[in-house]
Parts: sequence; structure tokens; C-alpha cells
Amino acid sequence: MAHISVDVRGETCPIPLIEFRKAIRTAAAGDTIEIQGTHPASQKEIPMAAEALGAQLLGVDGSPNDWTIRIRR
Repeated sequence: MAHISVDVRGETCPIPLIEFRKAIRTAAAGDTIEIQGTHPASQKEIPMAAEALGAQLLGVDGSPNDWTIRIRR
């Protein structure tokens, strides 16, 4: 199982969501994706997108302006 890191700190919508979708498309079942960002809206949108895609949300840490989201495909 692989670990995929996505750093979108400093980016605003829709870039964080687009980069997450790219990462989940390349991930195999069981891979983990860690997204680091700073855009408050993306902290909420990415977990919703993960759920819609059938991925497992492992955790959301940090503040709305500096966060890390971990997801398992």
C-alpha cells in the first residue's frame, strides 16, 4: 500500500479539490492520501468529495487555515 502526499498550501478553490481528485484516481485500493492545505472551504469540501467517491476519511487535523486530511482509498 502506498502513501500519496498532496501539498496544496496557498492554493484556493478549486485547486485543492482538483488535486485531491487526481490523487485518488491514481491511488490503488488501500492506499492512503494525505492532503495539506490552507484554504478553509477545501477543508470541508475534500472530505465530502471523498465520501461521495466511496473513500474512507481517516482524519482531519489542524485549523481552518492550516490543515491535514488523511483518506484511504
